[in-house]
Amino acid sequence: MDSTDKENHHNLLAHVLLPVANEEDARDTARVLAPYDPERVTALHVVEKGGGVPDKTPVEQSEEVAEEAFAAVREVFPDAADQTAYSRDIVEAIFDAADEVGASAIAYRSRGGGRLMQFLSGDLSLQLVTQAEYPVIALPRRDAET
Repeated sequence: MDSTDKENHHNLLAHVLLPVANEEDARDTARVLAPYDPERVTALHVVEKGGGVPDKTPVEQSEEVAEEAFAAVREVFPDAADQTAYSRDIVEAIFDAADEVGASAIAYRSRGGGRLMQFLSGDLSLQLVTQAEYPVIALPRRDAET
């Protein structure tokens, strides 16, 4: 780790990895992050792979969703980089992407859902904050317009 990397890891907002699910989520999440004024942003879209079963959506459709999400992030952060990951394990893909881009932190906005939905999804938020080797910034759920 060189001195620039060490400095970035002391500044949580030096390079924020921003996982996004779709265009609306990306736009809302970027708007909520904007007041914190991160120095760099990399938007990440994870295409969930089926692992021996058919994928939830065709790869081409998933890549289109990713491009729309990246465009929405760039409405708020015009210089944002983007990355698409393909994995069965969304949380692991987020951590791997953070390593790849040299993120200083991972910022996310919980997508909510009831207890049953959280149980079925393995509560990705819980996994994200309890298993991370990076600082994880949980952005407020408030409406991005307020």
